[in-house]
Amino acid sequence: MSASFRYRLGVASRAAAAIAGGYGVAALFAAALAVCLPAAFGMARSEAVMTGTLASFIVFALAVMWVFAARTAWRAWSGLAVAAVPPGLLLLLLTRSGGGGA
Repeated sequence: MSASFRYRLGVASRAAAAIAGGYGVAALFAAALAVCLPAAFGMARSEAVMTGTLASFIVFALAVMWVFAARTAWRAWSGLAVAAVPPGLLLLLLTRSGGGGA
């Protein structure tokens, strides 16, 4: 494999991580906030959904910056996976325990 091909493959992998992985992490954070805010602060569900959605734009931008700042594509993907675990577990626990409104 030539160095040019490996470089292009790394950039393609980072682009996929930024688009798909960033979206996934942002969606998990938005959903977790939409479920947590009414339970934690008594916020109206519609306001919690809007707050989670607006916060997800920041999370997506940070995820994209992380992907292209990471040293390797492997580290970029693993960083996104690590970032997705806490909101994913929180969302899973709250929806299974009946704390979510869904």
